[in-house]
Amino acid sequence: MTTTLRPRISRRVATALPRGTALVGGGTAVLGLASYVHLSAANHALSGDPDSTAAFSVLWTLVFSIGLGLFFPVEQEITRVVAARKVTGDGARPALRRGAMLSGALLCCALLPLAVLARPIADLLFGGGLSLVLSLAGAFTALACAHVVRGVLAGLGLFRAYGVQLGLDGVLRIVLSLALAAAGVRSVFAFAAVLTVAPLVSVAATVRPALAGAEPGSPVPWQEMSRRLGMLVGSTLLAQLLVNIAVISTEVISTGDSELVTALLAALVLARVPLFVFGAFQVSLLRGLSTAAAEGDRRGYARLLLRAVTVTGALGAAGGVCAVVLGPALLPALLSAPDILTAADFGWLAFGTTAYMIAMVLGQALITSGGAREQLAAWTAGTAVLVVLTLSPLPLRDRVEIAYAAGALVVGLCMAGALRVRARRLGGRWTSPAAP
Repeated sequence: MTTTLRPRISRRVATALPRGTALVGGGTAVLGLASYVHLSAANHALSGDPDSTAAFSVLWTLVFSIGLGLFFPVEQEITRVVAARKVTGDGARPALRRGAMLSGALLCCALLPLAVLARPIADLLFGGGLSLVLSLAGAFTALACAHVVRGVLAGLGLFRAYGVQLGLDGVLRIVLSLALAAAGVRSVFAFAAVLTVAPLVSVAATVRPALAGAEPGSPVPWQEMSRRLGMLVGSTLLAQLLVNIAVISTEVISTGDSELVTALLAALVLARVPLFVFGAFQVSLLRGLSTAAAEGDRRGYARLLLRAVTVTGALGAAGGVCAVVLGPALLPALLSAPDILTAADFGWLAFGTTAYMIAMVLGQALITSGGAREQLAAWTAGTAVLVVLTLSPLPLRDRVEIAYAAGALVVGLCMAGALRVRARRLGGRWTSPAAP
């Protein structure tokens, strides 16, 4: 009886989360810790210059909003195509080439305006610091490389190498930022350069498994990877705008309230602790849903989606309680941020984070079921709500926090409605025959 039950129990435990979550989770945890250490080290070193601290906060926000918005969709498409090819026994090398070319094209689109409008961008966002425009370009380049390699690794199921890349990136950020702080460096450019150096080194250390696993195969038509990329980039940019806009809008609207900008970024980082855990879950979830769709496993697809929503909601609730209770005290102690935010501020930010994560799960379902257009419409609706509330006559702090929470909630509701409509239209199937 024992030998009969053990495999069943093992399978049940193994399917509690998508395969590979734990492996990627370790790397994501280190990378998440690195964000806190990097911000804390920079805030400590630059504490005597509030303008430099605010400029670094804005730079950090732009890297992880526009940068991820542009290049994470490339990773998603590479993951989806490679995972589907693995099911059919086709090689992944053509998908790697197509993904690299698409990522390079997006990088050129990002670097061109930075080159042409360097001075206005520096004056508006970085207090006139042209060196931070260069740092932003370097960070974009690093992300463009990293997400191509990660897409191949995730699609092939090489989660160990994927986790190593994330972990090495995080370790390098921790070591470099602490070394700069210990050496008494007061240059915001030096701390910003860490966002370029660490990812590039981690890519160089893990690119070999991706290249070795990407075997020759049938050509990948441009249409297969590019026809939805525009919608995915639009959706991801809006998603990153929604989750990061509080810092940027405060910088633009507040007319120089450097303390509030720094405090809001630190509070968002604390309130979004669950997002670092969710990042590992999201990578393996996309591969799991893509594989189930390619295999036509309707029941497995639906079970995985339901489980993902449940786990994500519980994760967000637990993180939210911790943020509300501990956030106000941790803000100055852990990240050297101004002590000007309350438990209510953290409550709005935590609620928005939970709604945002659930919306991301539902977005993965729309991507893998052929609903990229519906996903873009949902993020557009949420962003519209965010803009209206941000421009409302409410006090500045209230409007940026409430706008974040309300925008994320609207996105989640729109996506849930879109999935329900698709399920009805497809006769209860989660994946349409036409879905890639």
